[in-house]
Amino acid sequence: MSGTGVTPRVVAVNAGRVREVEIHGRQVATGYGKQPVAGPVQVRALGLAGDEQADLSVHGGLEKAVYGYPHEHYAFWATVRAQAKAQPWAADPAASLPPGSFGENLTLLGLLESQVWVGDVLRFAHCALAVSAPRQPCFKFDAAMGFRHASKLMVQSGYCGFYLAVREPGRIEAGEACELIPGPREVSIRELFQARIRR
Repeated sequence: MSGTGVTPRVVAVNAGRVREVEIHGRQVATGYGKQPVAGPVQVRALGLAGDEQADLSVHGGLEKAVYGYPHEHYAFWATVRAQAKAQPWAADPAASLPPGSFGENLTLLGLLESQVWVGDVLRFAHCALAVSAPRQPCFKFDAAMGFRHASKLMVQSGYCGFYLAVREPGRIEAGEACELIPGPREVSIRELFQARIRR
């Protein structure tokens, strides 16, 4: 159970290849635009089968192999985007937000940033993932959301999601529940995110 009394589960498993998009008049490689995958997906030490990250200096690797984002935040971003003015370099802010819109591999229900701590383990039926770090937004997030200052709003709201390291490889699919196994509980994802953005 999570702190809200909701059994944590996977709303969607998302993957995608790196692609080139135009941002501010230049071509940029991005891993945004991930799509939900039907059926079981293999979980390997460096991430999900069929998934890629564009900038391996900040995403990916053993400790940031999988990115999880709370489904609860989708309503907030949908409202914000609907009120934002579209930019010529970005998608229509009024467009829908399907799972994977935040570049996440796992769209999760029942696991907010304030409810997970570094070292906690999410045990699924056929794999185990350990909470490792918050995600920090960059200019690509603005483009993905369709309006300027989206990354600033992520910082202000703390709706950053979190990275997961693969402790036990296996497979995962949408609809699966997981057990949250507490780790040392020294710092939550929300606390670590706030500390990092204040540096």
